[in-house]
Amino acid sequence: MQNIKPDITTTNIVIRYFRIIRIACHTLLGVILATIALPLANKQHKAKLIQWWCKHLLAAFNLRVVSYGNVPIADTQLNNAMFVANHISWSDIHALNSIVAIRFIAKSEIRNWPIFGYLVSRANTLFIDRSKKKDAKRTIDVALQSLQSGDTLCLFPEGTTTDGTLVQPFKSSLLQAAIEAQSTIWPVAIHYPHPSGGANIDVAYAGETTLVESMQKILSQKQPVIELHFLAPITIANAVQQDRRALTLHIESLIRSKLSL
Repeated sequence: MQNIKPDITTTNIVIRYFRIIRIACHTLLGVILATIALPLANKQHKAKLIQWWCKHLLAAFNLRVVSYGNVPIADTQLNNAMFVANHISWSDIHALNSIVAIRFIAKSEIRNWPIFGYLVSRANTLFIDRSKKKDAKRTIDVALQSLQSGDTLCLFPEGTTTDGTLVQPFKSSLLQAAIEAQSTIWPVAIHYPHPSGGANIDVAYAGETTLVESMQKILSQKQPVIELHFLAPITIANAVQQDRRALTLHIESLIRSKLSL
């Protein structure tokens, strides 16, 4: 995909400040829900609350989510499934959660994000410390138990974010949990398009860009778009699919092919 830098000066200052106020109010509401409502809610109601909050957070940023392909049916409770996607920005998590209630597998550093780290933690995120090899085994065991109990997980196997112009090699270890649980694996190709074609690199939370800078760049744009391309679900049914590395390479190739990267 061609790398085209978007014009980020299209939103005037009045609209920008209106969005900031709206985001601040919605974030405060999220903290209240995470502190009071989520601990009291059952699994189904908790998922609905998280889904609702994520959807309206993206609306506050005026970030439009467009879904293609094998999109999960609305209000359908998935069971023992793992979504696997490339990773570009913090908004990937909220976009996916706005479509289907998911428990995310995320790097431990996200815990330190201002406010959003707290919210993600309260949303039952499974954290992994990639700097510790022993933590991978613990995370696989926890993910396996989660899948076997009927949860739907989401994994970003690149282990980092990109600006959307490339896909980093996928790491395979956590797919072992899906193999052992005989889960349905759902590849998702994420793309932020520029109106003129190519990738909108200014939405990315990657490289030296900070979380605040990424949010500011999104706020500066008139209406950024995130595309979620849900590819055909994969059922663990044969020896090739049960080979972790072969399965990882297969999923990576599917996503690369969809994004033409």
